[in-house]
Amino acid sequence: MWTLHYPTTKTQGILLLLLFSCSSALANPLDPLDSPLWLKMHQHLLDGGKYVFDQRVKIIAPKNAENTLNVPVKVDASALGEVKRIVVFADLNPIPKILDYEPLQALPSISFNFKVQQATALRAAALDSEGVWRVGGMWLDAAGGGCTQPSVGSANADWSAQLGHVTARLWPNKTGQRVRLRIMHPMDTGLADKIPEFYIERLEITQKDTLLARLYLYEPISENPTLTLDVSAQGAVDLFAVDNNGNQMQASILPQQDQLALGFKQ
Repeated sequence: MWTLHYPTTKTQGILLLLLFSCSSALANPLDPLDSPLWLKMHQHLLDGGKYVFDQRVKIIAPKNAENTLNVPVKVDASALGEVKRIVVFADLNPIPKILDYEPLQALPSISFNFKVQQATALRAAALDSEGVWRVGGMWLDAAGGGCTQPSVGSANADWSAQLGHVTARLWPNKTGQRVRLRIMHPMDTGLADKIPEFYIERLEITQKDTLLARLYLYEPISENPTLTLDVSAQGAVDLFAVDNNGNQMQASILPQQDQLALGFKQ
């Protein structure tokens, strides 16, 4: 039978309080960005999994978003070694989740642009080989409104003629090659008046029968998304993407070809 002994001196009481404080900090580390929604993000976007805040997960982005419709971001978790997934999200966006990246046979780093609604904590969580989320982040200041504005393309009468067109390029590097691609798509959030959500949901990079990288994109990704990632394979690769209306986009990306205008399949 356990017996609870209360502290008999002030010093013992302080030591006991410090012990409980340290235990709580280890169980639920304090958010270095002091966001009111961090615990909610942890539960809903990271499934309440084990996590630590880790400076090796780097986010490179402007401190102030001059264009809230198009904020450039690079996430780099390559210092961790093996990474299974990278989830990027903005705590205070009306739609927080931005992308979910599975590097597979690619480096755990990616560049993209996204829409921001207001000043927010911007985070990247990398799932390591032991099943622990390694979380990096920064505070992004913004005037606001990026998520509730209609896309520029949707106001153009000819936008459907360009829908799904791809431009892409490959560069050889030490790990294989860099892939940069741009897909013409309005990426509407559904938050602008009378404009329903319309965005690319899934994107895959393959070589023959090998899946090199998979991305799940969400509404905050900027219109006509531009993505840059590094894959381990060399030579031509294939792109497949599908949006939330079932439209499919397919393309072959060839080396030593500056630009490629590629097709759209409905």
